[in-house]
Amino acid sequence: MPILVRKSALVLLSCVALLLSGCGDTVESQSPSAAKSDLSGVKLILGDQAKGLRTVVEAANALEGIDYTIEWANFQGAAPLFEALRAGAVDLAPAGDTPVLAAATGGTPLRIVAVRRSQSRGIAILVPADSQIRTVADLKGRNVVVSSARGSISQYLLIRALANAGVDDKVVNVGFVLPTDALSAFNAGKIEAWATFGIYQAFAEQQGARVLISGEGINTGLTFITASDDVLADPLKRKALSDVLQRFAKAFEWARQNPDEYARVFAKVNDIPLEVSQRLRSWGDEALLPLEPQDVQALQQVDDLFVEKNIFPHRVDVQKLTDDQVFSLKPLTLTQSETAR
Repeated sequence: MPILVRKSALVLLSCVALLLSGCGDTVESQSPSAAKSDLSGVKLILGDQAKGLRTVVEAANALEGIDYTIEWANFQGAAPLFEALRAGAVDLAPAGDTPVLAAATGGTPLRIVAVRRSQSRGIAILVPADSQIRTVADLKGRNVVVSSARGSISQYLLIRALANAGVDDKVVNVGFVLPTDALSAFNAGKIEAWATFGIYQAFAEQQGARVLISGEGINTGLTFITASDDVLADPLKRKALSDVLQRFAKAFEWARQNPDEYARVFAKVNDIPLEVSQRLRSWGDEALLPLEPQDVQALQQVDDLFVEKNIFPHRVDVQKLTDDQVFSLKPLTLTQSETAR
């Protein structure tokens, strides 16, 4: 017993000495305010498509109070976005299922960290209102423009729709055009059928385009949030990314609860008529959620089809593309100033 007492005393004296010599600073560094300050030198460049992510995030003021720096980089489509990710020009890239697979197939160093769920109504094959094309089978021998590039969600819809209609995709003339250029050409009557998505689709429909078939029951309706390997390997950037994703989730929840206000903000930011924005919003709510096994399975099925059709040269193992440790739906920790508001 005396030996144990002496040992306890020595331990106590050692702790006191450490506290007097700066142990208090060590404890302080783990406090919420100090832990927050270690992100002050972090900068994340957030890639986006057609301002779809930025708009909801800024409308909800979701990035208010961050201690790191963010910069947005906007792109027309997924292909140039992933070129930027590969080059290290962006840290985060949101895209539909097939563009993510196309990027991974091409060797872009990425990991899927979250999933944005929406309705597949926001993908469609459109034809002019007075077109003689009435069914998918009528596309045989026709010229179909796909936006935005080979391996897009629009191409997936076209391939599946043709297969379901018993039409060999080889008898359809397919071309690839960026959506902004395709929208102008479609409105000018220069495109027989157009496989497109999102805001471009909403704009065309508002101007009278007829939906030949939508992605409902065909496309997954999933947008995957991907991050570069370099970001995920950096402990501080990884920590900032985790916080960003939490805030994104809250932004989509805000949009669900405030659909009219969100539609107005989206219209203003994208300089489009309110009616177009409202149409886009009417296709269903969105949510940012952690990746689940069924998402991985759905994405793998898409990849398997594109490999079968020789659109992708080889299969990718989707499970190996995931990092499900960055994002979980836990309550967002607020700073003292944010709590006071």
